[in-house]
Amino acid sequence: MPTDISITATEANRRFSELLRGVRAGRSYTITSHGRAVARILPSDDGGGEAKRRARARRELLEHLRTRKPLRVKSWTRDELYDR
Repeated sequence: MPTDISITATEANRRFSELLRGVRAGRSYTITSHGRAVARILPSDDGGGEAKRRARARRELLEHLRTRKPLRVKSWTRDELYDR
């Protein structure tokens, strides 16, 4: 893993969009305040895992809904949908 680039909080605030572009390129940053490290900005390490989990959950939900029989419920009016 590459070494963090140290940057002050003031400079990080001024260059935040630039830092995000750097993170997208794989760089990571340590944010300092008064000479002390207070935060890190680094690339997400899920490797697309979150997107894959969401896609899988969506597929499973849709498959579940396809296999369920519809419930027999009475019709309702528009006014019944809202609390008054």
